[in-house]
Amino acid sequence: MLRTVRVLVTAVLLLLPALVTVPATATPAELVPSWTPPLSTRGRYLVDANGNRFRLKSGNWHGASGTWNGSGDQNDNANHHAGENSNRMPLGLDRASMADIVAGFAELGLNSIRLPFSNELIHDTTPVPAADVAANPALAGKTPLQVYDVVVQQLTAAGFAVILNNHTNTTRWCCGLDGNERWNASQSAETWESDWLFMVNRYKTNPRVVGADLYNEVRRDLLDDPNWGLGDQHDWFAASQRLGDRILTEANPNLLIVVEGINWTGIPADGLPHDRPTLTPTRHLSHTLVASGKLVYSAHFYDYTGPRHSGATGTGETHDPRYRDLSPEELISELNRQAFFVTGEEGHFTAPLWISEFGIGGREETGEKQRAWFERFVDHLIRTDADFAYWPLVGWHENRTGNGWALLAWDSAGQRIGLYDGDDWRASAWTRLLNAPSKTGQVEPATVWKMLSPDHGDFVQSLRMRNAGDWDSGARKAACPDGLRLVGLSHTGNRGLCRSGGPIWSGAYEVVKDERHVSPDWASGYTKVQCAPNFYLIGYSVRGARVSSALCAGTSQSVSSTGRTVWFDRGDNRGGGGGDFAHGHYKGQCADDEYVAGIAFTTRVGSSGTPDALYCRKLDA
Repeated sequence: MLRTVRVLVTAVLLLLPALVTVPATATPAELVPSWTPPLSTRGRYLVDANGNRFRLKSGNWHGASGTWNGSGDQNDNANHHAGENSNRMPLGLDRASMADIVAGFAELGLNSIRLPFSNELIHDTTPVPAADVAANPALAGKTPLQVYDVVVQQLTAAGFAVILNNHTNTTRWCCGLDGNERWNASQSAETWESDWLFMVNRYKTNPRVVGADLYNEVRRDLLDDPNWGLGDQHDWFAASQRLGDRILTEANPNLLIVVEGINWTGIPADGLPHDRPTLTPTRHLSHTLVASGKLVYSAHFYDYTGPRHSGATGTGETHDPRYRDLSPEELISELNRQAFFVTGEEGHFTAPLWISEFGIGGREETGEKQRAWFERFVDHLIRTDADFAYWPLVGWHENRTGNGWALLAWDSAGQRIGLYDGDDWRASAWTRLLNAPSKTGQVEPATVWKMLSPDHGDFVQSLRMRNAGDWDSGARKAACPDGLRLVGLSHTGNRGLCRSGGPIWSGAYEVVKDERHVSPDWASGYTKVQCAPNFYLIGYSVRGARVSSALCAGTSQSVSSTGRTVWFDRGDNRGGGGGDFAHGHYKGQCADDEYVAGIAFTTRVGSSGTPDALYCRKLDA
């Protein structure tokens, strides 16, 4: 039986008011609400296997990604962040039993844990000394990865969902010019991908390992910025898109794929361009995974950073406002612009938003601006019903003083102080966050919009068509995820828009490259590729900018054989939602109750064969 945690009954009654009475020796499995894996998405919400809303109420148990500051003896605690040496493992295992730590997480009202790791940890074969796991002697002699295994097992056995987080490449503290700026900053992209496949396969049989947070706080290194869509080795959009698809197709189709926005670009100096893009690029270029119900977007916010402030003091500090300097109205506006729009608006970018890091100092934080920011940020999490993960959960203290950010802290004698000991100003805000009204129960299926972006190569998101092989050799191909249909194209730029609903694909498909099925002549004088009767568009291919083929899926349902022409060669002509899927280009889109049956284009002098018109037909005959 777990040892009694101080004020457990009081904390549980505060955090979990639905429970009338709780034994003082209640176990985590009795405190963590039940849920059924795997998790998936329905519009802006996460749901469990029964379709019930699962709001990530998470915390970060850091340490396995490293706490060393990067200089000096790694065995000297003074050379680790805040003097807290994790010894390459989740912090605190030298001071408290794993059972007590996990019990503390349940006491805080959490249902999920973000568990950072480094790539270096995966390959570290150095045994853990007994002193580093003094409170957990059974771990002595294991490698750091084997300790990580036990942590995952203990968390999931207690009922928690676990999200694996590739926090750093090297086992050291994040985040500066430290060799961890990008997924491929101090290692190859190939190593990053293979390490992820290894980790996913390692925990594949544990259904409560629910997610893969692909990389933490992608940012500029000394010379180069990350980007979102340029197609080069610094393209975070392309790298995360590729790895997300590989995880779902080669390792575990049940995992959530968590993609953080870009944390920093530019040189943080007054007068030079610099910015914190976060998730703003997704408005114009969003991910479309092979499984459309697995994408989660993520962002981090702290009071000491800002929309254009790096968070530094001294070198790297600019005169831009920090988030704590903003008025309540300005803060809400910036948060919505940078991240919260992905849950607040419907479009191709819509997804659950997980604020996977936010936090602040506790007992020793006396700054009025800092405290006000935390209260306002909690208000916005409540207002938007967003998923969240506090940073960090575990810390050190001596005589009730120390770093102070953690919600739970242990001293060298194993004595714990916690959020609900009566002297931590954050307790009321935390209780308010956990107990605030929130969407619960069944979540109805939502309209799914997804964009196709064959900007730099194939973008075939249909598993059926991936298995079909190269259906238009030499062309760049794009196809909607299975279950979605093509509803829009851009005049230039090669982008497409997919939508859920409509005909059910019978399994038959045809690649149409000529006018064999054209009837009637719905775009006189133009070249047309058209689907056969009872077929509808799910994809297309291009050679350069020119239309090469239409990918048509068959259905046994009765659909209309008459239609209308939607021209978009001289301006937008859109009949539905989904957002701006081809920013800066003319777009054509069929209405929500129509399907696309054909594409028209011309190669006459002055034209390059780009889409000019769509042939739209009603879904019902």
